[in-house]
Amino acid sequence: MKKITFLFCLLTLFYPAFAENNVMFGKKTNSLTLYVAQSTGSGTLFKLINPVLWDIYPQTFFMAQYSQPMEFFRLDSRLNLNITQNFGYNNNSNLSFFSMGISIDTAILQYNNWYTGIGIGPYMRDNLDRWVDSRLVFGEKFFIGKSINENWNFEIFTIHFSNGNFTKINKGFNFVGASVGYKF
Repeated sequence: MKKITFLFCLLTLFYPAFAENNVMFGKKTNSLTLYVAQSTGSGTLFKLINPVLWDIYPQTFFMAQYSQPMEFFRLDSRLNLNITQNFGYNNNSNLSFFSMGISIDTAILQYNNWYTGIGIGPYMRDNLDRWVDSRLVFGEKFFIGKSINENWNFEIFTIHFSNGNFTKINKGFNFVGASVGYKF
């Protein structure tokens, strides 16, 4: 098992170094992406990758993202400026928030215009609520994407917002959704 893990790490580190273009951008240098997601309830970061724990909750998440390509330890990455809006509805309207943040997404594995990766970044929110008792939160994202052509890409993703237990109340927000990006 250790040999397989070591080989996987080597492939992950060196395969993207030979790519001519960033898998998320191709030959383009900018992108605008729109994200839409449904809440899977509050909970820890581990809820992102375990659909058995998902609990569909009355919240919808929208995010607009401007990105530029970069490399992070030779891996194709993007630097993002994000504007988000979460809408809680029914009895959960006090869980709505607007936020702005900066994040980095890194494509860990890529093959034939498909890629999968992780992202992280800080966000400032406009209000406090009963799930997270701070204005500063961190967003962690897992995504699988496909570069459809030279101008468009599509991703499915999960994202988690919490404050890393800096305050007493930190249940976190979790979402699963899809995005469409335009590269220019």
